[in-house]
Amino acid sequence: RRSSCTASPMALCLCATSSRTAPTTGASPRGWPITSITLSTLPLICQLGNFSIHMALRDLRPAGSKTRKIPYPTKNPFTWLFLLVSCPNYTYEVGSWIGFAIMTQCLPVALFSLVGFTQMTIWAKGKHRSYLKEFRDYPPLRMPIIPFLL
Repeated sequence: RRSSCTASPMALCLCATSSRTAPTTGASPRGWPITSITLSTLPLICQLGNFSIHMALRDLRPAGSKTRKIPYPTKNPFTWLFLLVSCPNYTYEVGSWIGFAIMTQCLPVALFSLVGFTQMTIWAKGKHRSYLKEFRDYPPLRMPIIPFLL
């Protein structure tokens, strides 16, 4: 069976062998790619988490103020990641890109995710260091971007 991919050879996307089935995910008996539907929820959940973190960070300081506070989780479950990492917005962003890369199975997206992760790790480490310097009572178990690792 011929590939349905119309991309040029220069495009490094891994293409599907059928227009109805996502690459390597298979399909349910009704023709719905269940794995693709499941995988598409990861980027959506991560984007909701990223938005929640940005709202929590926005609410940390009053308008016009320059005072900084330690970010803590709120009642929103997406902000609970603040218990483990200093920059959960980057954690959610990377999760979203990784989910998108898995869902699309496209090499350029995976490479973009890797480069983005590297850059966001640099930013998260810098922010984490500044939190540690600025706040003596900063939670000691927090890591910059990946819980318990990095």
